[in-house]
Amino acid sequence: MTDARKPTLMIIDGHSLAFRAFFALLPAGRFITDDGQHTEAIHGFISMLLKLLKDYEPTHLGVAFDISRYSFRTREYPEYKGGRGETPPEFIGQVPLLQEALTAMNVQWLQKEDFEADDILATLAAQGSQQGFEVLVVSGDRDSFQLVNDSTTVLYPSVLGVSELKRYDAQAVFDKYEVWPHQYPELAALTGEKADNLPGVDKVGPKTAAKWIAQWGTVDEIVAHADEIKGVVGEKLREQKENALRNRRLNRLLTDVELPVGPADLERRAVNEQAVRDVFGRLQFRTLLDRVLKSAPADAAAGGVSTEPVAEPQIETAPPVKTLVDEELAHWLAKTSGKPVAVQLDYGPAGIAGYGLSVSDDSVYVPFKQGTGDYEAFAGWLAAATQPKLFFNAKAQIEASARVGLPVRGVAGDTRVAGAILNPAKAPASLADQVYEVLGENLPTPDPNQLVPDSEPISVASQAWYVLRIADDLALAFAEGTKRVYETIEVPLVEVLAQMELTGITVDGEVLKGQREALTAQADEYQQAAYLAIGREVNMGSPKQLQTVLFEDLHLPFTRKTKTGYSTDAESLADLKDQVSSDTEGYVFLDALLRHRDATKLKQMIETLEKAIDANGRIHTTYDQVGAATGRISSNDPNLQNIPVRSDTGRRVRSAFVAGEGFECLLTADYSQIEMRIMAHLSGDAGLIAAFNEGEDLHRFVGSHVFGVAPEDVTPLMRSKVKAMSYGLAYGLGPFGLAKQLRISQGEAKQLMADYFERFGGVRDYLRNVVAQAKVDGYTETIFGRRRPFPDLNSLNRVLRDNAERAALNSPIQGSAADVMKIAMLGVASDMASASLGSRMLLQVHDELIFEVAPGEWDTLEEIVRRRMAGAADLSVPLTVQVGRGADWQSAAHD
Repeated sequence: MTDARKPTLMIIDGHSLAFRAFFALLPAGRFITDDGQHTEAIHGFISMLLKLLKDYEPTHLGVAFDISRYSFRTREYPEYKGGRGETPPEFIGQVPLLQEALTAMNVQWLQKEDFEADDILATLAAQGSQQGFEVLVVSGDRDSFQLVNDSTTVLYPSVLGVSELKRYDAQAVFDKYEVWPHQYPELAALTGEKADNLPGVDKVGPKTAAKWIAQWGTVDEIVAHADEIKGVVGEKLREQKENALRNRRLNRLLTDVELPVGPADLERRAVNEQAVRDVFGRLQFRTLLDRVLKSAPADAAAGGVSTEPVAEPQIETAPPVKTLVDEELAHWLAKTSGKPVAVQLDYGPAGIAGYGLSVSDDSVYVPFKQGTGDYEAFAGWLAAATQPKLFFNAKAQIEASARVGLPVRGVAGDTRVAGAILNPAKAPASLADQVYEVLGENLPTPDPNQLVPDSEPISVASQAWYVLRIADDLALAFAEGTKRVYETIEVPLVEVLAQMELTGITVDGEVLKGQREALTAQADEYQQAAYLAIGREVNMGSPKQLQTVLFEDLHLPFTRKTKTGYSTDAESLADLKDQVSSDTEGYVFLDALLRHRDATKLKQMIETLEKAIDANGRIHTTYDQVGAATGRISSNDPNLQNIPVRSDTGRRVRSAFVAGEGFECLLTADYSQIEMRIMAHLSGDAGLIAAFNEGEDLHRFVGSHVFGVAPEDVTPLMRSKVKAMSYGLAYGLGPFGLAKQLRISQGEAKQLMADYFERFGGVRDYLRNVVAQAKVDGYTETIFGRRRPFPDLNSLNRVLRDNAERAALNSPIQGSAADVMKIAMLGVASDMASASLGSRMLLQVHDELIFEVAPGEWDTLEEIVRRRMAGAADLSVPLTVQVGRGADWQSAAHD
């Protein structure tokens, strides 16, 4: 809080802070309108501005912008700021929109031809000091430190970015640089400023410069005494004194720029509500709009500017936390019955310490110690499916609660999942991250590296209050289709996945041990074969040593160039092996090396699986339902989706996954060619639809049309070519990629694609339209309404644009397949519960589900699985499900 007895003038370097906000939010990929306009800088800047208004409550406010990179300084020194790269294409166009938003908010902004924003800030700061203001300069430019005095403070972004600003008064400047603020330009002149492309004096760092300034005061005086400075630094100063003198002329900020307004004219005014709604509507700032309107009273006069004093902003604060147990807790639960309640657990490796619960105006903490206390009412409330509960990262908390005997049902929302649905490129890493991204506020979080934190952690009850607010804000951001996916697919799936993770799958450790030992022996054998081929030992895992062997000793053709030489990755070595005669030492070495890598990789995978087996002989993977941008479920710790299915070793590894004690077998159910079926449905291609509806072998059918032969005359080679092409086209594969995959010439690959599209024009037209429509909309959409934004489709960077086009081609197909699988899982789980089956759903791997079958339940379970999986979507072609039965995963497999 600033001195309440003096008016406070806050002036902000618009470009500086907008750039920082842009780069802070760019990786998220969420801030883009439907028409393709990036808005990271605008959103980040306004979020920062709202926080500044809340924290410092300035009475007067202004924002200064540069007009261009050119000013009176570039006339003297054309290289000034010349080292800066090209403006990112995503940033272009954001500053005018930011200025439009500031105008709607009645925030005065200024810019002046031939001057920089720094000069405007310096002029306003000088005038403000003279007129009795407390001045706050918000800037990411160190030149602003020269403005600091008794009444002027600089707020400078910390290493954490614009969310954390460090206050620089005179003492803070001295503590950092060992010079006082008015001396800082002298120091910067000597050391140079890389950001402004102002080279200083070689060998002169801040310490040396500060010492000279303490002795002589100014650059002019230091240069005048240059002959007295001994050693290399003295020599460099005499040689390069013009650098320092020029820098000092250029880094002096002007305090007398003629401006149309002065500090008194920058009094904070009420926002123009209608103008804000119009601008923010076009920018699609749904959640930010509400925060801006709450930051100050709206102007009642349409299009006018309020001259009334700014009222105290309404700041949302977390309600005080009450600790409740027994009857008081039961009464609170009864009082909130039926209302959405946010829940956050205080838990860790040692177990659960307590539960935080919150509604909009009340937060309670429920301490928990297993085996003590009366938790009957609380347990019933947690297990009530009719009581809506909101979480951040619900699945992990459901599992933690279940482990202490308190099952949770009634999950009505998960803000982590909601955030990832809205921004598939990046799920929120933590609640603190989501609080900042959605609410623009900082959740107090202790330093995880401190064994004894020096700040009190926020109560989980208050965390739950933040979850409630985030859920309300995100609900406003959903399009109709996306909202339907979230509410009817993703939220119900949380409890299903939690139960699957808790259940796990039984693994025969002896089978894995045997496989590991066999692979260890194989790896040793291949390693010795490699040594024998070149006549010496070499580190098989060292790219540098392999480069020496391959390209210097064996004189093999070079692979693709990398920063560290020529590539030795698996793909490059496989291509290299195809170029080498099989009777040469090079071929023998490459063959042994690649086999050694495969064996080592599989051995490491098995070791990971072995470590994951718990005391009950089961492995519990962790599923992330928003782990892939397409909507596919991912598996981690350990990853059970990366076990090779087509290799003998991979099949043997799968044989270690068995039915648990008390269960008669495993059931596996797999969608047949689901992505190609969705391709047929979305493209409407009559040929593909006919093939599926008539139950033909798709790839044989396609091969007969592409190669012009009868279906029975399609050879295995023909079939493999059209299969690779069918799937490749859906993943954006071009002639080059197809040629590489099939080991054919690009000419042949191009002709193959032309023949394919000639027969299946609907596929060609669909794939063309997907990208064209996504460029217009800014996103792709699945059959069920799941959206995936593609901001780079209109990028000026060709690499980014091409990558986005390839991803956009497949996103509706793969995303629809993900939706179908999730819908099937929900239907199967519901029917299994209704039938009170003892059988359990264990794993989801790509397009496959694996179940543990209780005695006597095979027929019922098989019927449920087939019906629910086949009926998960109404397509123009049937969804075919293949079911297998066996004692282990491999024996239950099906072709």
